[in-house]
Parts: sequence; C-alpha cells; structure tokens
Amino acid sequence: MKNIALIYMFLFLVISLQSQEIVEPIEGAVSYVTSQNIYVKFNSTKNISVGDTLMTVQDGKLQPALVVSNLSSISCVCIPILGVSLKVNDIIQTSAKQKTIDKPVLKNDEVPSAIAIAPTIIEVKSTESEKKTNKQKIDGRLSIASYSNFSNTDGGSSQRMRYTFSMNAKNIGESKFSVESYLSFVHTNKNWSEIKDNIFNGLKIYNLALVYQPVESVNIWLGRKINPKLSNIGAIDGLQVEKSFKSISVGAIVGSRPSYMDYSYDFSLFQFGAYLGHNYNGKNGNMQTTIAFVDQENNWKTDRRFAYFQYYNSLVKNFYFLGSAELELYQKVNGVESSNVNLSNLYLMLRYRPVRQLSFSLSYRSQSSMIYYETYDSSVVQQLTDDKNIQGMRGQVVYRPIKYLSVGVKAGYRDRKDDPKPSKNFYGYLSYSRVPGLDVSATLSVTMLESSYLSGNVYSINLSRDLIPGKLYGGVSYRYVDYKFINYESTLIQHVGDVNLTWRIMKKLSLSMAYEGIFESVNQYNRLYLNLIKRL
Repeated sequence: MKNIALIYMFLFLVISLQSQEIVEPIEGAVSYVTSQNIYVKFNSTKNISVGDTLMTVQDGKLQPALVVSNLSSISCVCIPILGVSLKVNDIIQTSAKQKTIDKPVLKNDEVPSAIAIAPTIIEVKSTESEKKTNKQKIDGRLSIASYSNFSNTDGGSSQRMRYTFSMNAKNIGESKFSVESYLSFVHTNKNWSEIKDNIFNGLKIYNLALVYQPVESVNIWLGRKINPKLSNIGAIDGLQVEKSFKSISVGAIVGSRPSYMDYSYDFSLFQFGAYLGHNYNGKNGNMQTTIAFVDQENNWKTDRRFAYFQYYNSLVKNFYFLGSAELELYQKVNGVESSNVNLSNLYLMLRYRPVRQLSFSLSYRSQSSMIYYETYDSSVVQQLTDDKNIQGMRGQVVYRPIKYLSVGVKAGYRDRKDDPKPSKNFYGYLSYSRVPGLDVSATLSVTMLESSYLSGNVYSINLSRDLIPGKLYGGVSYRYVDYKFINYESTLIQHVGDVNLTWRIMKKLSLSMAYEGIFESVNQYNRLYLNLIKRL
C-alpha cells in the first residue's frame, strides 16, 4: 500500500494548464574561467536573464552547470554549480524557457533561478505563415580548439585538440523533416593509436537525429537525442514520439543506450519508457510537472527500472520551488528479483526574493549510487548496495544595494557516513559590473574549504570588460591558493594568473584565446587555450 500511495501521490499532481510557447535555447562557449566565476560568450544575451541556469553535456547527459549572476550584451558572468568542472571553449547552452502566449514576459529578476531540464535542440511552435510554408532554416556551428599544457615536471607537455560540429536544419526543402546534430572529436598527441583501433575513443556523438513533424502538435525523432522530458537518462538511440494536447504532453521512447565504455552505439542496451508533462500558468508564475517511467535492459535482462518525477512552482510571487526525485522500481539481490520502491535521488530547491535587491536560496540533495544489476558483476552490485548515500545542503544570499553592485555569500555542506568528516565550503564575493571611469567589471572573492583530506583558502580578483564593444572582450585575474593536506601534513601555495581575449572577427567568426599560469615553489604549469568558432 505504501508503494501504491507514492505512485498515486505523483499522479495527483497532474492538473490542466494553459497553452505555452517554447523559447529555443542558444549555444555559447566558455571564454574565461576563474576559481569562482565562469564567463560564457554568446552571439547575443537577449533571451538570457540574471538567475537563469545554463546547461552543459556531460557523459552524454544534459546537466545544470552555471547560474547567471551578471551579463552584458554578448557575455554572461556565471557561478558554477557544485561539482561541475568546465574549461575554456566548452559548449554551453541556455535552458528551455516557456512563456505564456497571452501574458507579458517576466522581468529579469522574476525569472526562475534553475530548471533542471533542457533540450539539446527544441522545436519552436510555428506561426501561421510557417505552418503554410514550412520555411527552411539552418543554424550551425563549427569550432576548432587547442589545449596546450607545459610544465617543468616529469609529466612534461601535452597537446589536446577538439573539433565540434552542431547543426539544426529545420524544415529541409520546406518539408516537414528536420535534422539535429552535435558531434565532437578529441585527440591528444599521445592517444592516436587508440583512436585508430577504435574511432569512438575520439569521436563522440551527442545528438544525431531525424525529426518529422506531421502536424504542429506531434514530433517524431529517429536517431540519437537527449529528450528534455527525460534528460536524466541521457541520450536515447532509437525512436521517440511526443504528442501535445494544449498544455499537456505525452510521449514514449523505444531504443537503446549508448555504450558505457566508449559512448558508441550498443543495441544490446535496450530501453523503453513513457512520460507525461503538465504546465500551468498563474498570475505571478507557472507550475510544471513531469513524471516518467523507464525500463533499461542489458541483453534483454532488466538492468534498471525507475520512475522520474520533477516539479517546479513559481505561482506565489517572488517564491520559487524546484523538486526532483528518482524512485528505483527494481531490485535483484542474490539472484532474487523484486519490485521494491526505493528513493535513490532527491533534490529540493527553494528561492525567495522578499524585495527586488535581496534573494535567498536553499537546496538539499540526497543521492545513492545508481545500480545496474546486469552491467555490474555481483561484487560491484554488493559494494554499491552497501554504500551510504551522500547528503548535502547549500545556501546562498545575494544582495544588490545599488545599481551594478552585488554582494553574495554561499555555503555548502556534504556528508557521507563512510567519510571521516563532512565536507564544508564557504564562498563570498563582492562584484561591481561597471567601475566608474573604467567601464570594467570587477570581482573580489574568497573561498574556504574543509574536507577529510584538505583544508584551505583561495583569494581572487578578476577584472574584465569589452575592449572594443561588440568586437573584442578581455579579462585578467589573479588567485592566491593556500591548501593544507591533512593526511600528509603538507601545504601547497599557488599563484595563479589568467589572461583571456575573445575577438569577434566577423559576424559569424570569432577567436578566443586564454592563458593560465600556475606557479608553485618548485613547479610551474602553463596552459594555453585557442578556439576558432565559425557559425553557419
């Protein structure tokens, strides 16, 4: 009865909604990275607001990566989400946004701070003229990036090249067919032989799908695609169908998962599932509900079966709530199968803005190891079953007393019972986005860390500005790192300097350059990043 009650509780939350319009996400690239902030460059930030969550692809899955804290006409200053690691030139995309067709767009400071669903590419609802003509539209991006590392250590130097291509060809030849793609090829100066043995050691296909839209309310995808309603399971190889009924959408998937070894196609990892999406618009905001059931197999034996639930609510003015949960519906212990319901992942986030200049947020996460009973051998399954889940909390306060000035503090706590002591971190910053007379964005910050093996502080200063508006953007930063390794009773002092430039050569051609130098008492590390981007 307890398990049935949980399922009915989810279904009870599904109610009728008003019609909404989808705003298509846009892609940008990381232009500069400091210890506390990450800068992302776009062609335009017209549809981006302070508080928005930006996404990245990690292991084939769309993951929330950054929260926008400030922005200019073509770039965003962002705070990274805990656990996310990004480098210069990594591809970033905006989250999916939905706005009511018959109400004004929210102001910047009324936009929800984080919605952990975003598609790789989303179909925008057609206008009346587009319904008749199916006008062809092709957008794309090709980039070539170089990552060079030099040091005086035994590791020596290394060179890494990354080539990426993405394209969205909508209504090809004014038909009802479209194509989506996002591919990456990476190699170093040391692994070419591995790539020759297996091309998928370098080639990663994150999205490659044919899209057919027979009518406006129906979408059919064939190929590899990350579904925005099921982004937690990553890329899906196969057939996906979605039907919209005004504010309600239902969908189904059948296909396979990418190989967990090299991300190639592996049709032995069969999976299927269904989902139901629900949206409601109120006077002050909206409510979104998604529930999905997925069965994943390995050689036609159940590997994992789970339900995914996500709920977002901003109906109360200046108050936002986001919650998601994963429930395991299958268990196999000592060869005995059962359908016990266990909560494996829970995320809750609250944000409150009592006045325009002040906002508070608090989040909680509880996560257990994901168990794939057929993929792992019995010893690994036993180890994962015995592992204690990780629990963590995070709080943040942001205050903007005057125009261009913001002050913020952020604290985090994470605990796993197997660890000798919990991990704690504190981050405080003072940022002024337009220093008088210099038109420079300046940020001062301090970070304090404490874990079972490390404690230390990081102090940093960052300056950035548009050197030639719309053409050349640059930044410099300095970080002082003071770490103490508890187990080894040793310390590490680092002086880290960064310089970066982004040059918009032409309307659709840009070049990004960045240098980072890390200087210790004995060792030195130098990193050089170059990225040439051509938009179609």
